[in-house]
Amino acid sequence: MKVAFQGETGAFSEEASLALFPESQPVPNPTFEAVFEAVRDGSSDRGVIPIENSLHGSVHQNYDLLREHALIITDEIQLRIRHNLLTVRGSNLENIRAVYSHPQALGQCRDFLRSTLAGVEIISSYDTAGAAKMVAEKNDPQCAAIAGAVAGTEYDLITLAANIESNHQNYTRFLALARSEDERPRAQERDVPMKTSIVYAQQDNVPGSLFKSLAVFALRDIDLFKIESRPLIGSPGKYLFYLDLAGSMSDEPVQNALRHLEEVAASVKILGTYAVGSIMDG
Repeated sequence: MKVAFQGETGAFSEEASLALFPESQPVPNPTFEAVFEAVRDGSSDRGVIPIENSLHGSVHQNYDLLREHALIITDEIQLRIRHNLLTVRGSNLENIRAVYSHPQALGQCRDFLRSTLAGVEIISSYDTAGAAKMVAEKNDPQCAAIAGAVAGTEYDLITLAANIESNHQNYTRFLALARSEDERPRAQERDVPMKTSIVYAQQDNVPGSLFKSLAVFALRDIDLFKIESRPLIGSPGKYLFYLDLAGSMSDEPVQNALRHLEEVAASVKILGTYAVGSIMDG
């Protein structure tokens, strides 16, 4: 099985891919859009994307891509993210003048950067592992990257500081994606808690409309794990709502709630039904 992920070899998304599919072949891609396209076109069997981080919030681009592409969510996992400050051999903290990493990682390590590397130039990169690869290629003792230990090993870098995230309860939730025709048998057959993800648009932005749309779940005692709003492109002042709710599409209360939602919403799209993901210490 080929699994597409965004970033270079050694990225946290690759770790998540192998955690979800241990016997798979992870395939690096330059962008999140490329991951969706690889699954859509069949060059990869699955895609793995980050959707939210416990410290730095949601990956909004991937919410938009979930709506735009005809892929389904089949699995999820929460991976413990440990960030390290990496550089080339022979360097030290006093040498560092520039730090590279993905904006999410830089945000997750804000306290360390302010307290230990105040005044150092902070430069955004498209990927944590990509930043590590670039630092290795530059071979400049004044440059460092924030990335995981796997990336440090992959690119033969040394660790100047380990576990530098601002809060050690730092987890990223990853989703696995597939074409609908390639979906595996439902996870509820394994008797585990299930989750369903949807996105919907309201018919009218009037007082009480959001309450009415959410009431379809409350009336049936369906728990909502998360609500995320995104602007509806081309309609100023209107929003799409992404929901993660407890239960499977095969559960009668969920089916009834979604039929009710279709009556009060302008559009409803099912993004997938899948097992509630495990928490892994990366």
